[in-house]
Amino acid sequence: MLEPRQNWIVFTFFSWYINRIIKSDFHDLKFNKIEIDQSRSVLLLANHFSWWDGFVLFQINRLYFRKKFHVMITEENYQKVWFLKYLGSFSVKKNSRSIIETLEYAGHLLDDPENLVLIFPQGKLYSGHVEQIQFEKGLMNLINVSSKTFQYMFAASFTDYFENRKPTINCCLQEWEGAEFTSLQLIKSAFNKHYETSRQKQTAAVV
Repeated sequence: MLEPRQNWIVFTFFSWYINRIIKSDFHDLKFNKIEIDQSRSVLLLANHFSWWDGFVLFQINRLYFRKKFHVMITEENYQKVWFLKYLGSFSVKKNSRSIIETLEYAGHLLDDPENLVLIFPQGKLYSGHVEQIQFEKGLMNLINVSSKTFQYMFAASFTDYFENRKPTINCCLQEWEGAEFTSLQLIKSAFNKHYETSRQKQTAAVV
C-alpha cells in the first residue's frame, strides 16, 4: 500500500489548480448542503463515472465539508498521476494481500474526526447512465476496523449541458445513519435508493 504524502506547497498549488479547471471546464458545480457533524469523521460513498469525480469531491470538501481529504485509488493511478499522493490519495492493489492493509488503513483514518475518506464502491469507472450502483467486496472490512463513530455521506453526481456549451455537475448529497451492526447489503440498498431518487430528479429537470 502506498500512503499519502505531505507537501504544503504542492497541496496548495493543486487545490488552486483544481478550482481553476473546474471553473474553466464546467458551466457550474452544484451541490446541496446537508448537516455535517464536525465532531465526527466522514465516510463519503460516491458513484464513479468520470475522470473528474475525485477532483469534484475534493472541491466540494474544500468548499463545504472542510475535512482532511483522503481517497482510495488504484496503485496504477497513484504512480501514474504523481501529484495525487499530495492530495490525500492512498493506493489499493486489487487481488493482492496488501488490500487488507489498505482497508485497515482507511478504517483507522475514520477514527480521526478531522478526516474525510472518499470511497468509490464500484471499484472502477462505469457509465453515468447505469440504473444501479454495484458495490465491490471490502467496504465492510474498512468499516469494521474503524471505531464506527464516523458519519456516512452519499454522493450521487450527474452532468448535463442543457442550453450551455459546457456541462453542469450536479452532486446530490445525503447523510445516512447506519445501524451499529449494519451490512453491506443494507448500505448498498440505502445508497441505491438515494442514487435512484437523485437520478429521477436529474432526468426530470427542465430548463
